[in-house]
Amino acid sequence: MTLSFSVLASGSSGNAFYIATETERILVDAGLSGKEIERLFAEVQINPASLTKILVTHEHSDHIKGLGIIARKYRLPIYANQKTWKAMEGSIGKLELDQKFLFNTEETKSFGDLDVETFGVSHDAAEPMFYTFHHQGKKVSLVTDLGYVSERIKKTVENSDALIFESNHDVSMLRMGRYPWSVKRRILGDSGHVSNEDCALALSEIIGNSTKRIYLAHLSKDNNMKELARMSVENHLNDHGFTIGSNLQIHDTDPKQPTPLYEVV
Repeated sequence: MTLSFSVLASGSSGNAFYIATETERILVDAGLSGKEIERLFAEVQINPASLTKILVTHEHSDHIKGLGIIARKYRLPIYANQKTWKAMEGSIGKLELDQKFLFNTEETKSFGDLDVETFGVSHDAAEPMFYTFHHQGKKVSLVTDLGYVSERIKKTVENSDALIFESNHDVSMLRMGRYPWSVKRRILGDSGHVSNEDCALALSEIIGNSTKRIYLAHLSKDNNMKELARMSVENHLNDHGFTIGSNLQIHDTDPKQPTPLYEVV
């Protein structure tokens, strides 16, 4: 079996990502209610009882809301770094000792036939980190919840076959929107979220010959629109010599609707 995945949910209200190989069925983050996560799995015809583990990026509620519920119901091991464990322990309820595992930032672990590489991001959480998945020469990278895209991150995720990449806000919409200035400053800052423009700029530097699919992720409900994000990114990439079409596709993600299960070939 090849590497396959679905962005189950992505946005300010909740995030969950599923990736699978022959031996592994991994959920990254569980930022919705247990019931909602089960509904999303049903939509892509995956039985959550087949999951092998859960990986956590950071402790914000839109990433861990249903974590304890799903882990307890399906007796799943959870992997997170030490600071994230400490920051989220009051929010996820009681877990058995044999469900708690450490996965450090800037570390690679092999789970069955899947190698998982972690990298740190700049975000206002205890120690946020995201993931690049390697399987039989194929590579899928998940990159959201970061204030800026560092050279280290670009190097880690460059030439991925598929990229799930943050395109959180349109700067003009955010500046003119209803958020208090303190929140706007947080989002625009180095520990906030990546804008459509910065997403496009980073993508133009990391797309390689292997890159076939880009999923624009973690869009703000109040300060962005799918059409706007896609247009911003497509225009920038076109200006930099990339052709959006059959060989390089841009896909939307949604906080309530999973993307179809996609096999990386």
